Amino acid sequence: MSNPVPALSAAAPAAPKTLAVDVTQLRKVFRRKAPRGSTGPRRRNVDALAGITFSMAKGETVAILGQNGSGKSTLVRVLSTLLLPDGGNALVFGHDVQREPRPVRRLVNRVSVEASFFKKMSAVENLSYAARFYGMPPRHTRDRIPHILERVGFPVARRGEPMENLSRGMQQKVALARALLTAPVLLLLDEPTTGLDPRSKLEVQEFIREIRNTHDATILLCTHDLAEAEALADRVGIIDRGLLRRLLPPDQLKASYHTDSLEQAFFAATGRVLADDTEETDGREDDDERDVFA
Repeated sequence: MSNPVPALSAAAPAAPKTLAVDVTQLRKVFRRKAPRGSTGPRRRNVDALAGITFSMAKGETVAILGQNGSGKSTLVRVLSTLLLPDGGNALVFGHDVQREPRPVRRLVNRVSVEASFFKKMSAVENLSYAARFYGMPPRHTRDRIPHILERVGFPVARRGEPMENLSRGMQQKVALARALLTAPVLLLLDEPTTGLDPRSKLEVQEFIREIRNTHDATILLCTHDLAEAEALADRVGIIDRGLLRRLLPPDQLKASYHTDSLEQAFFAATGRVLADDTEETDGREDDDERDVFA
């Protein structure tokens, strides 16, 4: 009698990897004043995010290209728990930004042109507070804070001045220093080089590469700087009127629109040139937002 064929052992399925960012049909609606001279209601609902879906792997850098007013800053603010979404879901390393804001804030650091600071406190005091918020003891930051401020080109003589006395470019350097200091798992960059001189801009781009390479950080870069996006990102997306048109590696994105440059691809996707021409308010004059450290 033939020997029975041994049963094949089924290999255990590989555990699914947790995505760094997992966004599904994300929506945010604002009430805004109707343009002067228009008919109809004085206030209208505007979709800042109109059902965006995308994901990011751990350690990936994704750039989102869009004009101001396109929804990219709203996306950053939702992911950093500064705004509540009106629909859909957004997860940061498996944590829901709406239901689990506290662990999300521990994982995220946001750098933006309107970064949150204690305006009456100095750069050093703000960085010391950030270090405590992220659980870093003073003995680890006493020497590190001056070193990082020096690296971002912040002048020694102004380290004790209140933040409210500093220019936007100087405040941007403090925001970047905070990101370097806290080494976040997810770094949300909203126009990180706006207001900086060309030399500082190149230095900031090098800092972004350093954070990615030395800390294995996941980076979402929202910008209207085409060269910056192409130089730093693994994938580039185009956002327009709250919709994410495409998200692909730079060469594939250009090929998908049969163009030779990201500028041409953006025009093909939106019918407009990529210019800093519309202020993105995120509905802040009409929306109740939480004042949190992010």
